[in-house]
Parts: sequence; structure tokens; C-alpha cells
Amino acid sequence: MNDFRTIADRVEIEALRGEFTDAAMMRDRPRLASLFTPDGALRMPEIPAEQVGREEIRAGGERLQSQWDFFVQTTHPGTILLDGDTATGRAYVQELARTLDGRQGLNYAVYHDRYQRTEEGWKFAERVYEVRYLDTSPLAGTAPDATQGSGTDQADGTATPAPDASFADPASAERLERVAAALRANGFAAEILDDAEAARTRVRDLIPEGADVFTGASETLRLSGIDEDINAGGRYRAIRPRVLAIDRATGADEIRRLLACPEFVVNSVAAVTESGSLVLASGSGSQLPANAGGAAHAIWIVGAQKVVPDLNTALRRVEEHALPLENTRAQAVYGMPSAINRLLILNAEPRPGRGTVLLLREAIGY
Repeated sequence: MNDFRTIADRVEIEALRGEFTDAAMMRDRPRLASLFTPDGALRMPEIPAEQVGREEIRAGGERLQSQWDFFVQTTHPGTILLDGDTATGRAYVQELARTLDGRQGLNYAVYHDRYQRTEEGWKFAERVYEVRYLDTSPLAGTAPDATQGSGTDQADGTATPAPDASFADPASAERLERVAAALRANGFAAEILDDAEAARTRVRDLIPEGADVFTGASETLRLSGIDEDINAGGRYRAIRPRVLAIDRATGADEIRRLLACPEFVVNSVAAVTESGSLVLASGSGSQLPANAGGAAHAIWIVGAQKVVPDLNTALRRVEEHALPLENTRAQAVYGMPSAINRLLILNAEPRPGRGTVLLLREAIGY
């Protein structure tokens, strides 16, 4: 019986390590975070990054994967030393990766693990990532997917081009100050914050408890945790969950009213110009009325990489950078391509105090 238990424990721990790699490859960060104990830790000193607890592991991982052009991880079995309801072990990893800003390479690494038996089965108590070999030579191959331009996944059947990596570079502190000043001159409230966590706190300050809040579809909101705070936190009367519960066939008019005229809309933008204009793009257009003026209050969270010199460059950024990335996401989530069917350009805010732009010093979203 003891021998059987030992074999079963080893098989389950090996399956746990395999599930980690699968979740990383499939970009399923909630599933990856669930493989850890509630207070589990993922430590990567060379990056550097350290995340403690499932929420930090999820949010930190999503932030990291938002920078990938492609990522491939292969995990090889290592040691497992059992000690009752705990265990230690090592797993050996080979990775190929390229980021949207052009960094790339091959590495071999070791995960130093601690495992804990729980009511849900074996979980990671800690994973410490140690790089043993790194080669940053240009990779000769390409990824056969939409981001590499080898698929036929646009609405017209043509291949989606690779995103323009030049639009992924964060703006300097000086440019952010210029943009903030221009936005204020155009009637927007504008604040410069350090990072997504600061924006998360500021959004909570700006929106009173119990308010009706609509969140637009936004990777920035998802990666920052703001989307989850609003739609699942219980603090607000979140509109998106209410809309999802309405039957599309019989409740179309109610859905349109809810989306068009909320008390607050929280969203991001595809670009912000140095002259103080905001550019939003949409496939369906459902989120644009609230941003344009239907919502009593609007808050836009904008990563530093979205700053562009002018409107012409903003439109190029939408088509050459944001669309390829959104197209890949739409294919994975909805099984269909995205499209720029509607554009909204906000050159000024005629109602001072209505619109607030939170400019971040870090890049987030796309």
C-alpha cells in the first residue's frame, strides 16, 4: 500500500509539472496560478520577478506574456523527494522566446520546487527559476501563427502581419509630461502614475462604491486586474456581468441602453497623441457610445507605449500593431478574426471633469 501511494504521489507531482508547462504554453494564467497553494510563490531572480499568492502569480504572468511575440517551453523530468505531505524536486526546462520589442533567445533552466499535498491534490508551494545557459543569438525560425504572418486568419482570408515592434516602446518621462499637459489643455483630467497597480488603486478612489460601471474590452484592464476588481469584486453595480446574463434575442434593446449610458465607463485606448487626442478602435462598436459621451464619467488607463506624435501615427499604430495582437487574441478566444470596423477619436472633452486619463510610466496591454 505504501509503495502504491509513493508511485501515485510521484505520478501526480509529475502531472502537476506537466500542467504548469501546458498552462504557460496556452497562456492560461488563471489555470497556472491555480497550480500553486494559496500562499505559493513563483520566484525568477534573473528576470527579476517574484510573485507570492495566486493573484500575484496570475497578474504577473499575464503582464509577462503580454510582451511575448512567441514562447515555447519544454520541461524534462527531474528529481522528486517525498516526505509525507510535502516534497521537493527539480525540473529541467528548455525555452525559446521572442518578445514584441525584439529580444529573443534560447535558454536552459532549472525549476527548484517545493510541493504540498492539499485537499485538491499536490500543489506547488514554491518554484524558483534558475537559468543555467542563455543564448541571445537571433533565432532562425518563426512561429507559424497569426503574429508571424503565415496564417490566413483575417476577415478577408489574408494573413495577419506581424505587429510593428516599434510601437511597443514606452514613452520617456518628458513625453508623458507633454501628453498630460496637452490632455489637460483639451479638457481632460490627466495623471501620471508609476504602474498598473497604482492605476488599480486610483480607479478605486475615483469610482464611489455602488456606482454603475461598464468596462470596455481591454487587455490593459485584464492584465492590471482592474477588470476583475470591477466585474467580480462586488464593490460596484458592474454592467458587463448583467449584460452577459441577458438573452441576446429578446433583450437587445436593454443591452444597448446599459452599454451606451452607464454612470462610469472604464477603458483603455489604442493610442494617445502628443497633442492630447485619444484614439479607440472597435470591431462591433458596442463600447464606443459610452466613451464618446454617453457615460457620465470616463476613465482611460493608458500604457506608456501608446504615446504617438500625431493622429496619422496613431492610426498606423492601430492597424500595424494593435490589430495583429487583438486578432491573435480573438482567434484564440472567439475562434474568429478581429477587425477595425469603427474608430473613435476624442480630440477634447467639452465637459471638464468628465474624462480622466491615467497615464502609466510602464507599458501594459497593446
